Amino acid sequence: MQRLQDFRFELMPNDQQERQMCRFAGACRFVYNKALALQKQRYEQGEKKLGYIELCKLLTEWRKSTEMAWLSRVPIHLLQQELKDLERACANFFARHTDFPKFKKKTRLNSFCYPDPKQIKLDQTNSRIFLPRLGWLRYHNSQEVSGDLRNVTVSLSDGKWFISIQTEREVEPSIPKGNREVEPSIPKGNAVGGDLGVARFATLPDGSFYTSLLNSFSQHETALRKAQKSLRKAQKSLKRKVNSSNNWKEAKVKVHKIYARIANIRRELLRKTSIGTDEIDRVLARHYGFTEDELDFIIKYDIKYRDIRYRDIRYRDIKYRMGGDTAEEAE
Repeated sequence: MQRLQDFRFELMPNDQQERQMCRFAGACRFVYNKALALQKQRYEQGEKKLGYIELCKLLTEWRKSTEMAWLSRVPIHLLQQELKDLERACANFFARHTDFPKFKKKTRLNSFCYPDPKQIKLDQTNSRIFLPRLGWLRYHNSQEVSGDLRNVTVSLSDGKWFISIQTEREVEPSIPKGNREVEPSIPKGNAVGGDLGVARFATLPDGSFYTSLLNSFSQHETALRKAQKSLRKAQKSLKRKVNSSNNWKEAKVKVHKIYARIANIRRELLRKTSIGTDEIDRVLARHYGFTEDELDFIIKYDIKYRDIRYRDIRYRDIKYRMGGDTAEEAE
């Protein structure tokens, strides 16, 4: 069975690359809105919508015109992908699956997609990726990308650039528990139902439960309360600013960043709760080259990921703590 999976990383572009990405995102938004305005006009007049091929011919004329010659400095694949997205949105509308497509705003949906994997080069060893017209971009390599490249999407969220790498790989099909046709050699699924609530974060069928984020004494609860306190101050400051002024825009950006921080806290709690903190520590420690015995030691003495990464706990330190050679001899 073929599985499509996305791997999302934070980019670390330089000033020139960041300006170029802003131009690409603006050009893609302009082409999408211009084509959508044309489709909307034809729809209101009762005419047939334009297909993808016809829109591509118009795109060629726009790139060759004097008024929109700046579109020629943007890779053609990015603009064509926007037309494909619009064609899919219009098809869903006429099939009565969704509402009529909406125009893209400058403050939202700043993204562009590279659909051709042949133009993309991924160097996971050096934590960098090559994109046309942008060159090599470094990113925070937090996980290993597995599978064959399909496409790459670059997006702007709360002042930071992110890259989403979509891959395709072959996996074994998952078989639900209780299926009578399951072969004995294939283990049955281990799915567990849960009830999400307010007083309790999640309750499992066996009676065990996870406390709510605001009722626990974990690092997530402390970080969330601190972020909510900063959010209240930032919102009060935003309310006192003159609407659409420069100070108002700066305060609005600050509020958006705090909202993004709160979303990251909740997302981390959900991830750690769903797959278990010990399993996450094992995955992260394995990324730094520890063996299975050393992983058991890390879990037993509750050595966190931040200790492994930021306090420079290396192999010689783990070996010394496990009763082996001293730290000086391990060097």
